[in-house]
Amino acid sequence: MKKISADQIRKLRDKTGAPVLRVKKVLEEVSGDEKRAEKILKEEGFEKASKKLGRSTGEGLISTYVHHSGKIASVVEILCETDFVARNELFKGLAHSLALQVASMNPKDVKELEKQDFVKNPSKKVSELVREVIVKTGENVRIGRIYRIELGGK
Repeated sequence: MKKISADQIRKLRDKTGAPVLRVKKVLEEVSGDEKRAEKILKEEGFEKASKKLGRSTGEGLISTYVHHSGKIASVVEILCETDFVARNELFKGLAHSLALQVASMNPKDVKELEKQDFVKNPSKKVSELVREVIVKTGENVRIGRIYRIELGGK
């Protein structure tokens, strides 16, 4: 059996948000195969995320993005369960990324936004980004309203 390093555990924990002991156990089960371990941990995390979807989201924040040309702007409302998570840097980062996505890709509604490939990493869907934050924060997180304004547009 391959020896599991602290660096492997830390890296997978950062990627998946899973507890350290669970990461270590999965790595041991797959003989140190990081790709297989990551897949298992993400699937477990997404199962946990789906259980949180019905919970109330009364907190959150609004994030804006103005394209460097000054001719396109977006506003995104992102919701969570507690003010504590709303102030979390991970949550704020998601909100900013979603505002950038809306400005760049002009989705007509939240459902279309969630199905889009993420502009900063096209191998991920926007819905996956949201689920990752759910897993890492332990709270229900959802996209509320989105708006995009383009100079001279209707």
